[in-house]
Amino acid sequence: MLDDNRLRLFETESIGRSIATLSIPTVLSSLVTVLYSLADTYFVGMLNNSIQNSAVTLAAPVLLAFNAINNLFGVGASSMMSRALGRKDYDTARKSSAFGFYSSIFFGIFFSLICTVFSEPLLRLIGADSTTRDATEAYLFWTVNLGAAPAILNVVIAYMVRAEGSALHASIGTMSGCLLNIVLDPIFVLPWGFDMGAEGAGLATFISNCVAVIYFLILIAVKRKNTFVSVNPKNYSLNKVIVIGVCAVGIPASIQNLLNVTGMTLLNNFTSSYGPDAIAAMGIAQRINNVPMNVALGFSQGIMPLVSYNWASGNIERMKGAIFFALKIIIVSMVFLAVLFIIFAPSLISSFMENDAIVDYGTKFLRGFSLAIPLLTVDFLAVGVFQAVGMGKMSFIFAILRKLILEIPLILILNYIFPLYGLPYSQFGSEIVMATLAIFALRYIIRKGNERSAKEEA
Repeated sequence: MLDDNRLRLFETESIGRSIATLSIPTVLSSLVTVLYSLADTYFVGMLNNSIQNSAVTLAAPVLLAFNAINNLFGVGASSMMSRALGRKDYDTARKSSAFGFYSSIFFGIFFSLICTVFSEPLLRLIGADSTTRDATEAYLFWTVNLGAAPAILNVVIAYMVRAEGSALHASIGTMSGCLLNIVLDPIFVLPWGFDMGAEGAGLATFISNCVAVIYFLILIAVKRKNTFVSVNPKNYSLNKVIVIGVCAVGIPASIQNLLNVTGMTLLNNFTSSYGPDAIAAMGIAQRINNVPMNVALGFSQGIMPLVSYNWASGNIERMKGAIFFALKIIIVSMVFLAVLFIIFAPSLISSFMENDAIVDYGTKFLRGFSLAIPLLTVDFLAVGVFQAVGMGKMSFIFAILRKLILEIPLILILNYIFPLYGLPYSQFGSEIVMATLAIFALRYIIRKGNERSAKEEA
């Protein structure tokens, strides 16, 4: 069973302290993850070569596609684990984690093989041309062809460790790899080191993800008598309850990510027609914008175990308190960040590349992205709650609405009306609708939880 500290965290600790305990390490981990993503852009940008920087930008949708597998087995297994722990069903928790662990290894290797076999059409799909092809292929060799499995496993294990309330350990594992990446990037990328350019950034990422996986495996081995995260092959099961429970949440989360990849690929393809400077600027703006997005995402992931546990145990008032406390904190924080980004956009872009054309493009892109930040946080939090309580269909509906119905059509329309400069505003337009729907959806979930509790008490 859960130890006393983790029981208090889920059941009796003040909501503010519980959220802080679970969310702060997750947010810090997300920030460090963004920093290591920015590190690739920053150190490659120091070469002042837009082709090398474009390679990192063009490869981003492929790396983002990892999250489809991360979400399938990480979000799915962690949600299943937290709900099982709330019901005190510890056997299901262990089997869910083993299913997520081994399935993520298999699909990570499969992803690498597919990308290796179909490398030529993949490069064309993401917008690489004769100018940017070689640099993009070299970056993808380390990050995808060799690195998909450790990159995916790193994230999936972190999700599962966080599911049982060990957010600090999950964050240490993730951050260890990210910090190592930041240290290795200049060594492999810059002329005073190995002078590998974008390929060096890919190699640094590969090594860092392998180190993070090793950390998690050592952690699980040390805590084997006090953890529900299992890597024992005997606990791997294709039991219908386990598979359906994980996939009911994981598949919609995975599809949501694939739609994000589609949107980013479309955005980069439109941008690529304006040349390497525009591609590099879009990549820099996207990575800077990832800072608040990952803070919001980390916050929503941080409260997921608390929401899952209390939903399963029937303590809907505590779950409700956690959701609305989180909303107040994150909205205020994101409005503040959005204002800072809009004001200091030129300085932020120029800190990566001192190229007048790139700074001009990037400033306009970043200001467009920034308008959506406060609205995105509401949307992210709602989707996190859907996943936490096992309502995969709701997160799937939101993903379809956000990308297929709203954002992707807006990319086409705004690029037609305002060529190039309309692209970053597509997210803002879609999130006006999605944030509004998110508030109504959260109210629906809380009402449904109260009705369920009332029936159980009767």
